[in-house]
Amino acid sequence: MTHVLPLVPAPDPFGTCVRFSGLPYLLFLDSSAQGALSRYSFLAADPVAVARTPEAARDMLRTHRHPPVAGLPPFQGGIAGYIGYDWGAEQEQVVRPPADRLTPDLPDVALALYDWVIAWDHLEAKAWLITTGNGERSAARTAWVRDRLLAQPPAIPDHPAPTPEQPRSNVSRAEFEAGVARIREYIAAGDVYQVNLSQRFHAPFVGSALALYRRLRARNPAPFGAYLEYGGAQVASISPERFLRLDAMTRAAEARPIKGTRPRGTTAVTDAGLARELLESEKDRAENVMIVDLLRNDLGKVCRPGSVRVPKLFALEAHPTVHHLVSTVTGELRDGADAFDLLRAAFPGGSVTGAPKIRAMQIIAELERAPRGLYCGAIGYVSATGAMDFNIPIRTIVLRDGSATFHAGAGIVWDSEPAAEYEETLAKARTMIEALTSPRKMPRTRGRVHPLA
Repeated sequence: MTHVLPLVPAPDPFGTCVRFSGLPYLLFLDSSAQGALSRYSFLAADPVAVARTPEAARDMLRTHRHPPVAGLPPFQGGIAGYIGYDWGAEQEQVVRPPADRLTPDLPDVALALYDWVIAWDHLEAKAWLITTGNGERSAARTAWVRDRLLAQPPAIPDHPAPTPEQPRSNVSRAEFEAGVARIREYIAAGDVYQVNLSQRFHAPFVGSALALYRRLRARNPAPFGAYLEYGGAQVASISPERFLRLDAMTRAAEARPIKGTRPRGTTAVTDAGLARELLESEKDRAENVMIVDLLRNDLGKVCRPGSVRVPKLFALEAHPTVHHLVSTVTGELRDGADAFDLLRAAFPGGSVTGAPKIRAMQIIAELERAPRGLYCGAIGYVSATGAMDFNIPIRTIVLRDGSATFHAGAGIVWDSEPAAEYEETLAKARTMIEALTSPRKMPRTRGRVHPLA
């Protein structure tokens, strides 16, 4: 049974995250940008159980399913957490690169079953506590959450302590550009059309993970942000990219792949010129349409025949540090299929592998020197109602054992220029590098970001 308590006034999302920090498996799915994609945020912690594979998560959810409550945000309790890229690669028999001493020690999959969630509807400026289960357990959860909301939040620094050294990549510029050249050889040989090649950055980190996430979301408000405290690690994600969404009522599936990037200009004139250059770039449009075709195929595996469509192609999206080309692929999930079938059919996301997907993943494993881990996997939820929404965790920092680790990549096609692709990865890494290394001051706030409540 589902129990709903309106929270009036609606608590500040980030302040609520601070209040629940330190609890097992804290999960904050944070839409801090403006616009329709940023309508909902969710927070949960202290789950009933944790699964280490999507199949186990599906089994856990079977006995907790319930119909959606009308008028509430789509995650109404259920499964939430992450799936790492390497889990998906291994499902396709792709051998992962060996871990090194800087590889974060994280399980490939952590999907938790939550029997309560705080849900925000930013458009309506409302929030609710949603609990599931029998009346006695639900009442106890409700009282516990309300006490936590009323308690004085723990203090966090006004700023993260800057890292003692600049983040360092696991490859040199020459090595990355050689990787681009090698991919072009594979393309010339007919092995592949496109490969997403990334580099990994690492720096010591001894500051506050919450303060770092607050800085990230202030510098770069994101529609698919997330902050996780999972098993000794903290994850701070400001992802702009939706991987997959499923509507519980209409069974409409949606993917929003990003392919094509330019840095923001330093003046209005240069910024407009870079945006126009991206929109008119034959190379970037070709990259984008390759991935759209891949996702059409992925969705077609589990959607009704003839239902897969591309309602938006090459839409320009401006973010604080980059412009992106974004397309939208939709379909209607066939009878008998569920959110986990959709995840399995499309994972990992084609925008972060390349095409054909399996051969691209094999080349990634050959050229990248470490496992990707959470990077390019998925963070999100499968609601007990059947709804689903996952991001692709790009622009994501993993903090563990005194270290900060993150990746940045670029899509490589035949027309790629190695130097330009290397610079694209730096443009994507810029916000994370600045958040880790900037002087001790809060950045200018953009988007829907509030002071700590």
